[in-house]
Amino acid sequence: MDTQDLYNLSPAVRLMLMGLVVALGPLAWVWARNKHAPVAQRLRVLTLVTLFLTFDLVIFGAFTRLTDSGLGCPDWPGCYGSASPVGAQMHIDAAQSAMPTGPVTHAKAWIEMIHRYLATGVGVLILTLTLVTWMARREQQRSAGIRTPASVLSPWWPTATLVWVCLQGAFGALTVTMKLFPAIVTMHLLGGLVLLALLRAQSVRYAQVHEQAKPSVLNTANRRFVLAAFALLWLQIALGGWVSTNYAVLACTDFPACQGSFWPSMDFSQGFTLWRELGASHEGGYISFQALTAIHYVHRLAAYTVFAVMMLLALRLHALPAFRLQARWLAGLMLLQVATGLSNVVLGWPLLAAVGHTGGAAALVVVLTGIVFSSQTLPEPVRVPSLNASRMSA
Repeated sequence: MDTQDLYNLSPAVRLMLMGLVVALGPLAWVWARNKHAPVAQRLRVLTLVTLFLTFDLVIFGAFTRLTDSGLGCPDWPGCYGSASPVGAQMHIDAAQSAMPTGPVTHAKAWIEMIHRYLATGVGVLILTLTLVTWMARREQQRSAGIRTPASVLSPWWPTATLVWVCLQGAFGALTVTMKLFPAIVTMHLLGGLVLLALLRAQSVRYAQVHEQAKPSVLNTANRRFVLAAFALLWLQIALGGWVSTNYAVLACTDFPACQGSFWPSMDFSQGFTLWRELGASHEGGYISFQALTAIHYVHRLAAYTVFAVMMLLALRLHALPAFRLQARWLAGLMLLQVATGLSNVVLGWPLLAAVGHTGGAAALVVVLTGIVFSSQTLPEPVRVPSLNASRMSA
């Protein structure tokens, strides 16, 4: 089989055109449904559509990884120098004939390229959001009248999102060219979820500008609890990504014990050596089963804490009318995560449960980001010294 360059930019323009085609449908729909709406409302709807497609992209990325299709096209950004697997049919036939169940097959090539088309389409939508927001901001600056901070469109959120999606594309390229290097794949997963968070924060901001609404108020204790839960969620997602990218899910196939013990034999040093190739140890040999067990069991132990914290947060937020719906979503998604996580262990990592587990994590990021950015801490009252106290001190 001929060797293939890892980077081949010849199909880049055609791939960009494919992304434009993918983006034209959502853009046309948003314009047709909101052409008479204020610009902030149009931007909010387009952001929500982009958020929905980015969520789909994260789910499809999980499907790509879990079906071992990440190297379905072993070069980037195209497939054997072509913009689609159709032009690469001869190369794929040769690879599939050499290894019928290997990383390159026709089905895996199509899965990988559809993932890239969707990613490019999301990039076009984010670029559109950025450009339109900058133009709307300049129009606001030209128009007369006094504006409150809540009514001013900020172009920096979509700009930050655009920069991030470019970085995410770079991680996608490294995922292929570094042959599913676990640290890179985990960062690519986290990057997709950061993109979801940025878009959700952006949609909240556009809604506040359109509706002239202020963030809902949380007391200091609840606000700190929300932020702590948000940070804990990101830690648990990183641990889960490390489990998935190292294929450590099946290191424990029983519950609540692991390998018949509540503290199985584990190698934490080897399991959490971050910079190493897939399946390799830090010493250059194969990674041990004890290391895979450590990766799996740390994620499981952390899950108990995350579940308790999130359910307590849901109870605290449910007592507040402004956050009752988000609290219900939070509790429901945590129960979904428990169900899909247990299914992965006791049913042998079925594809539907594994993809659903990633989807649940992504949905939790969206819900918690919405809570964080649609709330603010209740200001502490300012104490003014009384007149009598001032006289006494004098």
